[in-house]
Amino acid sequence: MNSPARSKARSAARLAAVQALYQQHMESTALNKLLDEFHQHRLGRTIDDDDFDDAEYADAEVPFFDDVVRGVDARRDEIDALLAGKLAAGWSLARLDKSMLQVLRAGTYELLARQDVPVAVAISEYVDVAKAFFDDGQAKFVNGILDAVAKEARAG
Repeated sequence: MNSPARSKARSAARLAAVQALYQQHMESTALNKLLDEFHQHRLGRTIDDDDFDDAEYADAEVPFFDDVVRGVDARRDEIDALLAGKLAAGWSLARLDKSMLQVLRAGTYELLARQDVPVAVAISEYVDVAKAFFDDGQAKFVNGILDAVAKEARAG
């Protein structure tokens, strides 16, 4: 069931999830209100030419999006503790760019909770999400952190 369409839909869901998590972080939006806003205005709808900015969301796999956003929200403390342990000495989650933090949280959630997603796929997908916001150096940072997370989260 790993069709190209499903792969594209999951990629769109990941990008939307990172943006929803960023919005939640910046605005302290209640989870249900946030999900409703994304469902109503950004996910799974026909895109008009005038609405090009939201085109990347049009084909998102909504249940996958919901799982990532809800999962990060529910397991934030566990995810943040795991991430904090992977940062270089002198670094903390608070020092990270807020978008970067959401990319790492979403990727970590998938590595912890989505055993149906292979490690290489999860890491590659969130490196691609990082490239939508950051340069290649930052994308390599995401690769390194998520690789370290995977070694712990998927050990054994």
